[in-house]
Amino acid sequence: MDPRVLVAAIDEVAASLALPMDLDATLARITHSAVEAIPCVDYASISITATGGGISTLAPTDRRANEADELQYKLHEGPCYAVVRGLPVVQVDDLSADTRWPEYGRQAVTEFGLGSQLSFQFHAAPNARGALNLYSSRVNGITAETRQLGCMFSRLVAIALGWAQHDEELGHALVTRQHIGQAVGILMERYQLDADHAFAFLVRVSQSGNIKLRDVADGIIDDTLGKTP
Repeated sequence: MDPRVLVAAIDEVAASLALPMDLDATLARITHSAVEAIPCVDYASISITATGGGISTLAPTDRRANEADELQYKLHEGPCYAVVRGLPVVQVDDLSADTRWPEYGRQAVTEFGLGSQLSFQFHAAPNARGALNLYSSRVNGITAETRQLGCMFSRLVAIALGWAQHDEELGHALVTRQHIGQAVGILMERYQLDADHAFAFLVRVSQSGNIKLRDVADGIIDDTLGKTP
């Protein structure tokens, strides 16, 4: 493949990883970049475990990828289903001849025109698990290069999901800091305290009452706004 295509694809994915992140856009950029950069890959998607054990598809590049994923979830068979449920990587060189998943293979060929498939498992902190699914319309379309690049893109998916979790935690932390600052300001005005003494007061109340610092701050803010007795 042309290295310039890969470099351009990675640059676009890297740019989308900046915080704050639009997760849907970032995952879509990763799957589309995988199709652009990996030889013989025509469609891509991401399968991810959902609450309660179900599986959902994210960022499919084509209707066929989405419907092939959904078929595997329905039949409880196929490469992406096997990877989500535990196998690290599954490669199928000829879907019409693979005996592991005969019903899925038959429908994948006749209904979606697929020839081969490759799925990689990924894990993202704290508990997200899923698969990057790469589909080719060609039989024997998967090469060593396909596997190497596919593994790299699956790691990018894990990074994006991990960063999204971090971004969420960072957002909570920023809100907490803002609320504590508001509470400190209220105490400074109410009791004519400086910032250090007002913050120390919050800490003492938190420790003596075994209450989270943010909850103490929220209580003071609510009291000031007349939301609590």
